[in-house]
Amino acid sequence: MEALYIFFAGFLQQVFYFVRDIWFIWLPASLFFIFWEFWMLYVNLHYVSHIPWMLLEVKIPRNILKSPRAMELVFNTLHNSHEGSFIDKHWKGFVRGVFSFEVASVGGSLRFFVRTPKAMRNLVEAQIYAQYPEVEIVEADDYTKSVPENAPNADWNLWGVEFCQTKEDAFPIKTYVDFKLEDVKEEMEKIDPMSSMMEFMGSVRAGENVWFQLLIRGSGDRWIKEGVKLKEEILAKRKGKPGESSQPLSPGDTEVLKSLERNMTKLGFDVGIRVMYLARRDVFNPVNIASIMGVMKQYNTQNLNGFKSQASTSGGFWFKSSREYRKQRMMFNAYRARGYFYPPFSRGLLFSRGEQAGVLTSEELATIYHYPGMVVSAPTFERVERKKGMPPSNLPV
Repeated sequence: MEALYIFFAGFLQQVFYFVRDIWFIWLPASLFFIFWEFWMLYVNLHYVSHIPWMLLEVKIPRNILKSPRAMELVFNTLHNSHEGSFIDKHWKGFVRGVFSFEVASVGGSLRFFVRTPKAMRNLVEAQIYAQYPEVEIVEADDYTKSVPENAPNADWNLWGVEFCQTKEDAFPIKTYVDFKLEDVKEEMEKIDPMSSMMEFMGSVRAGENVWFQLLIRGSGDRWIKEGVKLKEEILAKRKGKPGESSQPLSPGDTEVLKSLERNMTKLGFDVGIRVMYLARRDVFNPVNIASIMGVMKQYNTQNLNGFKSQASTSGGFWFKSSREYRKQRMMFNAYRARGYFYPPFSRGLLFSRGEQAGVLTSEELATIYHYPGMVVSAPTFERVERKKGMPPSNLPV
């Protein structure tokens, strides 16, 4: 035993001397790595903080009869996965553009919003008008300012949650194709998955707010490569043992394979999904938290994909009050800033949550966010009677 101790003591001593003697290799490399992370943090913050943003409200008319496929086309036109040149990315801090599609219920009054860089306003408006010519789009004040900036406080309480997928990104959630929204011709016979969210958000009382936020940016091809591997794993089940003939796929595997293939033909987006419930303390109702979680489960399937909580403002067990307050402040500030992918709202200093964000296709996005037709009949859902006409472009000045 003593000999073994002497051996390990001598070995560790030699390792220490070796590491000490090559300090001129590992120390500069470590310092450069730390410098590089802080440099990227600085240039990204500088770039994002100088982007001028604007909030647009989309007022929905009574006679929208289009399926969510129209919204899918809108999302397709906003897809841009361009990373910029090396100089743009690492010297100027260039980041991919982010759009925020939102639904807000303030005291039960439902409104739709899009937050976009000012430079992209014309593109956003043109694409929405192209698919929904009956809507009215106006610049709006930020509805989040209806809640005090220092919430939670003595008068206001809040709860928030961020969602992620239950399985790999390539597996699709239950989409409007699965809900047969395009196959049903009669408007009132359609089963729109957004109906549940609209009815819930429209049912909250005065002094209560429910905010839904969908942050998106164009994604790369990582999730496609992931999908190819998943397909290969499923097809490998057909191969029997050596010398045996291949076996047919089960009906369940066949369905999964078809869904994977269809999903991989769509454009992918990095996505952050955030929902917040804010209310005055005298009307704050914890039951609404369960309702939020339930609304998101309607997109889940056992054999494909779905949504689950990724982070919430719940405080846990140890130091519950202080941890809960810190999480509430962080999520509230992130929502108001529409921050998710980039500093200071990315997860951690040494890596970005944007690099680990979930991916949804345009079909999946259009399922959970589109402009509803008459099948959604929440009594507090205000619709415009008609779109305001624009003056002809050839009028004399």
